[in-house]
Amino acid sequence: MHTRVMTPCWPSRALGRDKRVNVVLPDTYTNHGPAHPVLYLLHGYGGGRDTWLRRSVLCQALAGSRLIVVLPESGRRWFINDHAGQRYEDYLVEDLVASVNNEFNTVARREGQAVGGFSMGGAAALFLALRHRGLFGAAAAHAGAFEAGTRIGDPYAAFRRDPGFAMPTEEVHERVWGPPGSATRRLYDPRRLAGPNDGPRPAFYLDVGTGDHDRVIGMNRRTRDTLREQGWRPEYHERQGGHDWDFVNRALPESLKFVMHHLSGATAEERL
Repeated sequence: MHTRVMTPCWPSRALGRDKRVNVVLPDTYTNHGPAHPVLYLLHGYGGGRDTWLRRSVLCQALAGSRLIVVLPESGRRWFINDHAGQRYEDYLVEDLVASVNNEFNTVARREGQAVGGFSMGGAAALFLALRHRGLFGAAAAHAGAFEAGTRIGDPYAAFRRDPGFAMPTEEVHERVWGPPGSATRRLYDPRRLAGPNDGPRPAFYLDVGTGDHDRVIGMNRRTRDTLREQGWRPEYHERQGGHDWDFVNRALPESLKFVMHHLSGATAEERL
């Protein structure tokens, strides 16, 4: 048996339009019986709902598991409520989660729901888990761009001659985040988000490649330290690799294992 990919199209009140999404069902999925845990897995900058399917070993890594993986898309808009008024955070946490739980046999509570991603998507996963502690029980971030809100100018200008380079220009970045000091930048500051809160605490997994951009490595280390200073206990790794899918594919089995360990609805073996 193999994973199945479905592409439902559901209405989103937050975005004011219908939105397609890929849903990867494990080979163990059944409509009845024990409910399945769910991971919302977010793409990097400029990606889409097919990116994880085309670029990663996701389907192979899910073999034998009970985990449903939902692959939404935001293109270049991030999964936040941005400076320009695009409400991708509300779309995900209000519209999409409800649609998934209505359509599929899921563990429809925080103990059965996680969020993860790569780069832009990894940062958004952390933001969403911290802002919605009652919704997600775990979050996993590969090379998360956690300090996007502090960016000034174009720290990646030297790399723009590479046609495959995928980091936003200053203009595109400020379209989402606003100018330095904007309300959006303050809202998604991980130092503030990690602070005291009466809600439950999701489990965090962070990793980054040792050959990634110095800026990305630095922000991952600082985010790890911020979480620890606020009493969190993130699992953190620095692995061989750069800011690319080769790195993600080497790291993905470990992050999936982490997610399944922390979610109810997984088998006893997956929680070991």
